[in-house]
Amino acid sequence: MVTLDVSGILYAAATILIQEDRRLSVEFRDGEIRIKFPTTRRLAQYLDVPHYYVLPYFSTMEDEHLIRREERVGISTTTAGTALFFSMLDDRLKASAEDLLGRETFEALGLRVRTCSEKPRESEAAETPR
Repeated sequence: MVTLDVSGILYAAATILIQEDRRLSVEFRDGEIRIKFPTTRRLAQYLDVPHYYVLPYFSTMEDEHLIRREERVGISTTTAGTALFFSMLDDRLKASAEDLLGRETFEALGLRVRTCSEKPRESEAAETPR
């Protein structure tokens, strides 16, 4: 069973998307790279826990700017969340993701995520005292 914490939730989401659904929806928007997440109910079902057990972790991930929840749209990662999503893939999930996306696309996406996650967002740069 997957550990019930932020990294466990991310790993479960990756497993659902890459190995079960065999579909990874990536969106490039407003300088961010987002991955569409499974629903909280789907994650709870996969983790074999009641739905309300996973909700606090989503609040934590939102507070840490790893995900974004949008009403009637769903949950997606932020660029920081996408970078964490890719960094925690183990060999088995990497191989499945490369099989799903193709090696070149997988590597290009990983490079793009690293590049974007290293740049401070304009809103963060504006908040930084000079």
